[in-house]
Amino acid sequence: MKTDQDPDLLEEDPPQENGAIQTNQYSAISPPGSPDAQEEPFSTYFEEKIPVPDDVTQIFSFRKLWAFTGPGFLMSIAYLDPGNIESDLQSGAKAGFKLLWVLLVATVIGLLLQRLAARLGVVTGMHLAEMCHRQYPTVPRIILWMMVELAIIGSDMQEVIGCAIAFNLLSVGRIPLWAGVLITIIDTFVFLFLDKYGLRKLEAFFGFLITIMAISFGYEYIMVAPNQGEVLKGMFVPYCEGCGPVQMEQAVGIVGAVIMPHNIYLHSALVKSRQVDRGNKKEVKEANKYFFIESAVALFVSFLINVFVVAVFAEAFYNKTNMQVSDQCNSTGSPHRDLFPADNSTLQVDIYKGGVVLGCFFGPAALYIWAIGILAAGQSSTMTGTYSGQFVMEGFLNLRWSRFARVLLTRSIAITPTLLVAIFQDVEHLTGMNDFLNVLQSMQLPFALIPILTFTSLTSVMSEFANGLVWKIGGGIVILVVCAINMYFVVVYVSALNSVLLYVFSALLSIAYLCFVGYLAWQCLIALGVSCMDVGSRIGLSRHTDIYLLNDMDSDGQMERYKDVQQ
Repeated sequence: MKTDQDPDLLEEDPPQENGAIQTNQYSAISPPGSPDAQEEPFSTYFEEKIPVPDDVTQIFSFRKLWAFTGPGFLMSIAYLDPGNIESDLQSGAKAGFKLLWVLLVATVIGLLLQRLAARLGVVTGMHLAEMCHRQYPTVPRIILWMMVELAIIGSDMQEVIGCAIAFNLLSVGRIPLWAGVLITIIDTFVFLFLDKYGLRKLEAFFGFLITIMAISFGYEYIMVAPNQGEVLKGMFVPYCEGCGPVQMEQAVGIVGAVIMPHNIYLHSALVKSRQVDRGNKKEVKEANKYFFIESAVALFVSFLINVFVVAVFAEAFYNKTNMQVSDQCNSTGSPHRDLFPADNSTLQVDIYKGGVVLGCFFGPAALYIWAIGILAAGQSSTMTGTYSGQFVMEGFLNLRWSRFARVLLTRSIAITPTLLVAIFQDVEHLTGMNDFLNVLQSMQLPFALIPILTFTSLTSVMSEFANGLVWKIGGGIVILVVCAINMYFVVVYVSALNSVLLYVFSALLSIAYLCFVGYLAWQCLIALGVSCMDVGSRIGLSRHTDIYLLNDMDSDGQMERYKDVQQ
């Protein structure tokens, strides 16, 4: 029998005890055999595995780091998507430099969560969606998949519309929003097949797009020349002097924009592209180390780019009024001078208006370079969003379709709402929709964070690489805080709707939502070792707290694989 698992992982399978399959550290989570999948080739992102050089004489090897470099930078693109860029510029325009420390803390939290995602993929050889498919019952699994798909759709809408706005700015309005969306869809399909020419070439292309963003937004930073002392103070002094509800909401928005649910699923899958012998503990440990270093470097680069954007708008447009901007645009003869009302209300900006005000104050070059940066951000994040959609759908539904069919289906689900919005919505009035999409993604965050903490805490899944007590407690607290912050953001948004009907609908939706989150949290607490929550063991549903999620539903599949391997 052919198997896609390392032979070492299936060498032995201990005998049954009391009618139950006692699994070893890896066979408990080996993917199920699929006769259909073996009869015809199944094309995936992982057809090519990047080899890792042997270098046993050094504690740290740059050659090995280079071999592991790639997945972290693809993951970091989600920290640079148009939704994040818009959050950055609004943070600068509304709070100046005062919320840079929130951006720093959110990025560090993001790094710790990405570490969990990478470790799951490296240790088990399965990404998070596959793990959810294997370990959750059917109904919770389908609900979980639908929630993650909603998050991907929300993220895709921001990314594709970001590209469309960039095309609109670069063409001085000649390319409408809907046409920009169609262009983005077409070129995304083209770029996605770059991995046919080699995985490293695809990763290099993403690196090129990140470089374009760094140069574009770095140019704006140098041109505006923000006060470096204020930048450092805002970054390392965790205080927001004189801040009110507006700044508080913006701080919450930063956390929601930086920590995105689909990115956890993406990173756990991308790390599978390296050749790692999972039967060799030393190789697994080494892979975890280098992936963490690479992720830290990648997120440091993304953090600097985000700082560029915040600082530019903090220095140039903090406390600016619409009247001031309107006068400046009129004096420079900007074609967008009618975009800002002639009143003394505080300037409200998004990625479209942000480019316009840069052009009014710093010349047309600033506008076009800004648009190029947004285009790079939107294009790269749209491509990684496509991969997220494929991994999530393949993992949760165990799809075995052709590559083109999978790409077409996952893209159609995400792109169709975007195209409808682009046709019926004006490019100048997208801020309200972006607020809604941020809320949508914030609500989906527990559906990535709770499962990743659950599975990485189970020794039956992770063996000696399972989370220790510090990571269990720290991870639980971090996820609780992040989810609470995002729920606050949702409550603030819903409270501003001023509609009794929407309040009632939101209340009913909240009950169902909290029940499902409670179910996931209950299983997570069991995985964390809170034995009093393991009600199932008292009524015979599980044999041990640590294998609660790996009980009878997997036993038949394990025995079949054991017999096949023995034959």
